[in-house]
Amino acid sequence: MHVRTRIAVIGAGLGGLTVAGLLQRRGHQVTVHEQAPGFGRIGAGIILSANAVKVLRHLGIEAALLDTGICPAAFLSRDWVTGETSFALPLDAATEARFGAAFLNIHRADLHDILRAALAPGSLHLGHRLEDMRETPQGVALRFANGEALEADIVIGGDGIHSRLRALLFGEAPPRFTGRMAQRAIFPTARLGGLPVDDCTKWWGPDRHALSYFLTSRRDELYVMASVPGAHWDGTDLSRPLPRDAFLASFDQATPALRRLVEGATECAVWPICDRPRDDRWHQGRAVLLGDACHPVRPYMAAGGASAIEDAAALARCLHEFDDAAEAFHHYAATRIPRVAEVQRISLANTWMRGPEEALDWFFGHDAMAAPLAVPA
Repeated sequence: MHVRTRIAVIGAGLGGLTVAGLLQRRGHQVTVHEQAPGFGRIGAGIILSANAVKVLRHLGIEAALLDTGICPAAFLSRDWVTGETSFALPLDAATEARFGAAFLNIHRADLHDILRAALAPGSLHLGHRLEDMRETPQGVALRFANGEALEADIVIGGDGIHSRLRALLFGEAPPRFTGRMAQRAIFPTARLGGLPVDDCTKWWGPDRHALSYFLTSRRDELYVMASVPGAHWDGTDLSRPLPRDAFLASFDQATPALRRLVEGATECAVWPICDRPRDDRWHQGRAVLLGDACHPVRPYMAAGGASAIEDAAALARCLHEFDDAAEAFHHYAATRIPRVAEVQRISLANTWMRGPEEALDWFFGHDAMAAPLAVPA
């Protein structure tokens, strides 16, 4: 597309901030519109696998990520009951050379701060909840709940599983509750009293699993997330506080090493794990979606954030390469849909890296900034 194309990104999540930063670096006029009035250090941890880091280095933030997060020594899979290790992936220099980048664990809020700092000054607008959108002869007219209005040439929806842009394009359809809950806690490592803790471990149980990993290079903050059965989720809130006793009860049958680890938890939270049936409608007219707005991924592969970042890379490349929006969107969808569908399939099975994997190079080795763009059928 022509340089200085006006592009409005709805949602300041990982995918939205990444695509905005990449397009700004290619000379486009990009603004990001986020409904939240501000950001705090709340949320969860995130695993940035090598395929995500390879995209983010194009924003010039790799050094900041390495300074803030932690490059774990290894990823371990351990049995929930016995504690035995079933698989170990060393994350050393040889692995980094194999996949083309380091692996990082980081607090989502810290990642968010780094991504926001990479944007052009004044291009992020908070307190902007999208209300309506309509196409005009000049482009796309957007109206926000705060009364602000904007006209753009292209609008990108990175506003998550409850995407307002998706609803405006294709109609309201609430996400589907999967019957699983995610419980989480972040706490200072000092609360463990010197207990030995591995950098990054997935604990596999009969009807549940958990992830535990450090969030900083100082190893002074630990994140624990457990996926447990849940009968229902009432209401539309995205997460709720969880009593500490309820969190600890989810680990009653766990190996003593894991039970001792979660004893460090203080403030806990729970959120519903939701998805949608596969829907390959990712764009319409001058509007296009990315990330959870068009393809929610269950969090069993730690691939949702990386997939949104890969989307951002492919979409930025297509929008820059093709002058026609429809042509750009068709190439983007053709490039991303098959890969995302396979990620969703693997994640749903929830066996990723429980043992040796044949698809490690396919997933971690992918470079969305360099891989050939697919030709639409």
